[in-house]
Amino acid sequence: MRTFLRLVALTLTLFVVLVAGIRLGANPLSLPQPLRVLAGSTDESAFNEAARLVRDDYYRPIPTSQIQDRGVQGIVGSLHDRFSAYLDPAAYKVFQHSENPHFSGIGLNVAFSPRGLLITSVFPGTPAQKAGLTVGEVVVSVNGRPLAGKSVNSSVGLVTGPPGSPVTIGVVSKAGKPRSLRLKRATIHVPSVRSKMVIAGNGKKIGVVALSGFVQGAGAQVSTATKRLLRLGATGIVLDLRGNGGGLLDEGVAVGSVFIPKGTIVSTKGRHRAEQVYKASGNAIPSNIPVVVLVDKGTASASEIVAGAVQDTHRGLVVGTRTFGKGVFQEITQLTNGGALDITVGEYFTPSGRNLGGGGVKTGSGLKPNVAVSANSSSAAALAAAVLAASHPRHTK
Repeated sequence: MRTFLRLVALTLTLFVVLVAGIRLGANPLSLPQPLRVLAGSTDESAFNEAARLVRDDYYRPIPTSQIQDRGVQGIVGSLHDRFSAYLDPAAYKVFQHSENPHFSGIGLNVAFSPRGLLITSVFPGTPAQKAGLTVGEVVVSVNGRPLAGKSVNSSVGLVTGPPGSPVTIGVVSKAGKPRSLRLKRATIHVPSVRSKMVIAGNGKKIGVVALSGFVQGAGAQVSTATKRLLRLGATGIVLDLRGNGGGLLDEGVAVGSVFIPKGTIVSTKGRHRAEQVYKASGNAIPSNIPVVVLVDKGTASASEIVAGAVQDTHRGLVVGTRTFGKGVFQEITQLTNGGALDITVGEYFTPSGRNLGGGGVKTGSGLKPNVAVSANSSSAAALAAAVLAASHPRHTK
């Protein structure tokens, strides 16, 4: 089994890193007791009885699938956990196709919003960018259907579709101004790692490595990009995790290990799970190279693990705004109706024992940066602040 840490169904574009979870199979005994009745248990229950009465005696026919879907939705809804969700068969099919890095969508990364989907990043050259969508706006409807109250996986399913097909979205700006946009979906490929060299104000070369998601191989890609920049003369590294909603836990540890030479990167624990400690794997870059992690409110889960580890081990600075604050992880179990249950099963902790979901942070959820950048600052200004910090070694210790 592979552990995935992600911001709840975070992407409109079916980008793998934002819609993944632990797969446990469909053994009914692996399900919580209230759901075993939906997976073949012979035990009689009030739910079974009610479902049977509705199916057999209601004055008009109700599909069994509808009864099942509504029942599981009610159980998950009773958890009052924004990260737990029921994926009906259609939504789960969308999820299963999400592991292809070539996806059909409009080119957005998104985060949870009570009104719909908060835009955390816009991919260049995509329909979303061409339509003028910007970070901080909220997608509130798709083809006239409101998104408020829907799981993000369901909303993702409404936006995705065949390349070239039209989709109309309702958007509310940061100032509260609504507008409607008609876009054509496109097949989009987004590289998980981008890198470049910039020159700081004091003339020093600073390498910038931007990671969009913790997909399979992300750790190796970050390592390769970082070491290439160092060979080209970089004297400091900025790891840009803005808008990165997470992904594979193992890749989070691998990315952290690029910068942290030894010790704990993260630990996890659940009600039925013993504590597990993940340590740096070795082969980090030299410890005298300044490191800065650039974050924003879309930085979540595995991204927060890396940023928190860099901060807790005093390996470098975190620059930006307070992060999203997701200190839990989920696992996905397929149900016999073709859908799946995605529920929170544990928490993760930074090396100092902080849980960024709020349990261990008195001042609120999320990671507090060492160097704060206004949320209203431009992307370029935030990057400039990170580059400045990386160009002064004394500031990163």
